[in-house]
Amino acid sequence: MVVFLVGPTGIGKTEVSVKLAKKIGGEIISCDSMQIYKDMNIITSAPRRALLKSVKHHLLGVVSPQKEWNVSAYRRLALKSVKEIFSRGRTPLFTGGTGLYLSSLVDGIFEERETLPGLRASLEALDGGILARRLAKVDPEASKKIHLHDKKRIVRALEVYESTGHPISALQKRRNGLADTHTVRIFCLSMDRNDLYARIDARVEKMFSLGLLKEAKSLLGRRLSRTARYAIGLRELKSYFKGEISLDSAKELIKRNSRRYAKRQLTWFRKDKRIIWVEAGRRDAPERIAGRIYSLLKDGD
Repeated sequence: MVVFLVGPTGIGKTEVSVKLAKKIGGEIISCDSMQIYKDMNIITSAPRRALLKSVKHHLLGVVSPQKEWNVSAYRRLALKSVKEIFSRGRTPLFTGGTGLYLSSLVDGIFEERETLPGLRASLEALDGGILARRLAKVDPEASKKIHLHDKKRIVRALEVYESTGHPISALQKRRNGLADTHTVRIFCLSMDRNDLYARIDARVEKMFSLGLLKEAKSLLGRRLSRTARYAIGLRELKSYFKGEISLDSAKELIKRNSRRYAKRQLTWFRKDKRIIWVEAGRRDAPERIAGRIYSLLKDGD
């Protein structure tokens, strides 16, 4: 069995996952697109050392923030960790809030293929309407799912068709994920919105007390990858360091953007009907929440 514990930023997944891992004989694999990076412990709220020592963790701080990274690369490392954990007779427990990572693991992913040289540039030079009509002709199924004005995805679909001779919609159906070979249980923590937002605001304050300014300044002095540079807190503090906004304004922006991110995460997870929702009350201890999930796991056996 493979277990996923997901939820919005700031809800307390880390502490609950450690308690749950101990109950199920598990090892934790990060399912967070930012905690994969080194030297970003504060800005990504990476687990504390004490928690890391109590349960074995995987894929935390293993990639340089200067290295380009994507979901395919993550999936390869994650599946390798799953295999290693199973070989020890343990249970893989994925913990994090990156919905795309969750989907790539459970349902599989359409692996990128080599395309004809210069094809993308020639397609991008065409009018969006022409591209949309062409896609509707060669791949009606994909055309219905891609918005008329989403030129990037339309170009990608046409690029695949022109290079392989097969519609991207057909190739995507050949995906294989963990759900095809293992029992997968997915749990998502939920909380009253006001309580969640209060937790997020408090966590941002704690990040500053732990040295966020120093960490952010060091990171901004490097040439960061396209993904790493979008960590919440970097853009806001960059404006502060340049003297464009005050520190208080930067702090409020980080809180606001974190709350908005949490809302987007919940929207993503609500679309997946396989997810079992677990209420995390404001006064509920991580041990108690983990106990609820453990009971649900036992009931599902």
